[in-house]
Amino acid sequence: MKKPSKSPAFLLALAAAATAALGVAMPAAHAADKLKVGMLSTLSGAGAGLGVDIRDGFALAVQQNGGKLGGLPVETVIADDQQNPEVAKQSAERLLKRDKVDVMTGIVFSNVMLAVGPGVFAAQVPYISANAGPSQYAGEQCNPYFFNVAWQNDNLHEAIGKTVMDKGFKKVVVLAPNYPAGKDAVAGFRRYYKGVVADEIYTKLGQLDYSAELAQARAARPDAMYIFLPGGMGINFIKQFVGAGLSKDVTLFGPGFSADEDVIKAVGEPMLGMFNSSHWAHDLDNAANKRFVADFVKAYGRLPSLYASQGYDAALLIGAAVRDVKGKIEDKPALLKALKAAKFESVRGPFRFNHNQYPVQDYYLRVITKDPQGRVTNRTLGKIFEQHADAYAPQCKMK
Repeated sequence: MKKPSKSPAFLLALAAAATAALGVAMPAAHAADKLKVGMLSTLSGAGAGLGVDIRDGFALAVQQNGGKLGGLPVETVIADDQQNPEVAKQSAERLLKRDKVDVMTGIVFSNVMLAVGPGVFAAQVPYISANAGPSQYAGEQCNPYFFNVAWQNDNLHEAIGKTVMDKGFKKVVVLAPNYPAGKDAVAGFRRYYKGVVADEIYTKLGQLDYSAELAQARAARPDAMYIFLPGGMGINFIKQFVGAGLSKDVTLFGPGFSADEDVIKAVGEPMLGMFNSSHWAHDLDNAANKRFVADFVKAYGRLPSLYASQGYDAALLIGAAVRDVKGKIEDKPALLKALKAAKFESVRGPFRFNHNQYPVQDYYLRVITKDPQGRVTNRTLGKIFEQHADAYAPQCKMK
């Protein structure tokens, strides 16, 4: 989706009109003539595939609705955070102050979300997270302007921790990046896995060479290994894991975002047999999901990942809220109430928020296999958790 072409004179006039409007006492909120969305995401570097999928899933929902959400024409202003918190803060400030976006979405990484959040919340602009789900915003720092349509960081790791425990693995090595989501990942896994964690290894965010970590893991002699390495990190690790021969003796587990279609496409058959957890799968049997998957493949020529499904659901949530306030998006209390009501048809099936505005939802076990068409892809095996809430919600004081 390209940025709209506007002349400097038009932008200045628009800014002047917006500034003047702020000084006028309006008797009541009125329907806007369009919805301006700030799409700030990682669109370059090792994590670019994740941001691209969120962007493309969001764009598909807008396209399906004739360029509108909730009846309002959509203008999406896209910015690349470069997976850099400082760049993200500067870009967010431009989206809020110069572009005057009505809502924001798109951030992939939790450290970026934590950097951007305070400015967005201070501006009283609703943020609908299509991925990042830091524990801070689920718990004590929960905020009425933050809605997570994906999951809380720990959840997929909790699900796979339970699976590894249930399958009887006695000794595990865990590997994750040293940043907030990585710490949440290990905390979530260990909340449900009660066997021996032989080693807990943290890497640099964005690291692509794992020779030292693989040697460290081999020395621990585990029967299973759990990794959380999103995007290019996971792609490189799995190739090196198989190349080092560890896959012969060690069963590999991961959350869905370390074993999803973006990673499978890059790695291929070496991923066969890897187990992973997810709140969504392209083979979930509901009408909304079937339409989404078919239209995504038609539009982009690839199977969607969970990131794409989250971008799509973020758009549907925004559209439902705009519809329910009849386009009066300047009525912030009404808009926030409509967002929290979440009256949309998710690709996951029935969807609802907990009081902390994170989802309460099912989590599934998937395995990477070949489908009838010969594609290496995920197949859903069954539910791990049903209507699972995050562990931090009790710390949130919102009602």
